Amino acid sequence: MHLLKTYITLLLYFFCMCISAQESAYSGDPDTSFITARDLAFAGNRTEARDTLYHILSVYPDYTDVRILLAKTYTWDAKYDDARKHFNKITTKEKGIKEVWVAAINNELYSENYATALGLSNKALNYIEEDIDLLKQKQYAMDGITGESSIEEDTSEAKQEEPLRNQIGISNSFEIFDVAYDPMFYSSIEYKRETLSGPIIPRINYSNRFNTHGLQYELDFYPKLSKMFYGYLNYGFSNASIYSKHRAGVEVYANYPKNMELSLGIRYMDFKTIKATIMTASVGLYKGNYYFSARPYITSISGKNLGFSGTALARKYLRDKQNYLGVTAVVGYSSELKQLRNAQDTLLAETVFYVESQQLLFEYQFTGKKNPNIYKANLGIAHQELVFNPGKFFWSVSAGITYQVKF
Repeated sequence: MHLLKTYITLLLYFFCMCISAQESAYSGDPDTSFITARDLAFAGNRTEARDTLYHILSVYPDYTDVRILLAKTYTWDAKYDDARKHFNKITTKEKGIKEVWVAAINNELYSENYATALGLSNKALNYIEEDIDLLKQKQYAMDGITGESSIEEDTSEAKQEEPLRNQIGISNSFEIFDVAYDPMFYSSIEYKRETLSGPIIPRINYSNRFNTHGLQYELDFYPKLSKMFYGYLNYGFSNASIYSKHRAGVEVYANYPKNMELSLGIRYMDFKTIKATIMTASVGLYKGNYYFSARPYITSISGKNLGFSGTALARKYLRDKQNYLGVTAVVGYSSELKQLRNAQDTLLAETVFYVESQQLLFEYQFTGKKNPNIYKANLGIAHQELVFNPGKFFWSVSAGITYQVKF
């Protein structure tokens, strides 16, 4: 009987531990959590910030920005050995990030390990040649070895740094066709502001299609609903004939354990003569440094015909969430909302067709070595049915670049 009680007690304890582990498992958005942790750290709440950063790293161990901030918080609290471990983890993989080398060398200077600081300085200069900041740190280390160093520990760095809550992005792209259509050009400029409620993104889009210019004005908002849920809201307006008069979108995302994300949403487009409603959903899965997602679309035109299409996306993250390689595939019968010209060269009202299409889009996004700005390039190829000649197909190639400045 005593053995049975002991067994039951151990079983209950194990069960409670499993429940506790599941409840503590991280399942949130890493970028949002990182911003929260950064604000906590800069406000002096470094213990709470580290708890959040460790949660993120439990799922995204190669999220470099997270580990850099974690190491810095240890430096600010004079826990130099703990900071060193995390800096070493980064520099063994990432050789060209100046911010890491500067912070790692400062960690050794503050702890008066001048010989180690000198070695790190020399190593960093092998990868980032003739950098003035690294050369200054090297001189500090040499002065420290000879007893002439006057550097003082600056644990107020968290107060001096300001979180980068603003971002301006500019995109340009074009598409060329092997038959029928003239080249088309697309541009956009947007401003992103991180708020406590979530990111807000006003945007202006420009297109030159069918020899017609047009502007569209958009606003995106990603509200934080809870630790598990966040949303997406969109509204767009245009008076140009090559855009819908109004467009709107609503979607709710849920982060689940085991690195899974699900969503359900709707899009609405109001053209001059028709109204299109698009139902959509998505499932996403993080697996190590990879992210996979699938998204179907069901399009209804004025409550009648239906069109079906879907996309599949795969990304490999490099040093963090801002650096990745990706490929997107689009297949199915989708509604094609086109503006066509008749024989008198008059722009017709929007005409809806259901056409078969296949597309592949390759993308590469990376950040600068000496700044947090983002660069992105994409290249796509499409095989699509001609809207005015069913059964006949055309090929198109598209390419574009995006530049985002953080401040």
